[in-house]
Amino acid sequence: MRMSKSIRLSEEAYERLAAHKRDDETFSEVVLRLAGERSLLEIAGILDDEGAAEVRDAVEKRRERRRSGLEETVDEMGS
Repeated sequence: MRMSKSIRLSEEAYERLAAHKRDDETFSEVVLRLAGERSLLEIAGILDDEGAAEVRDAVEKRRERRRSGLEETVDEMGS
């Protein structure tokens, strides 16, 4: 059995969470679905070294494109 934790929510937060709850879901399932992120421990080992290198390269290329776009925006704003 998994350990559970109690949390406090404001009335507004509870209402928002309840609005997303499906009939067949527990509140824990709603939170996990809405959070949508996996723990690093859950995804450890999915990629081999080559796959991990490809992901790193793709992330770096995306960062470079973002940096270039920001620099262009700053240049345009300075003009």
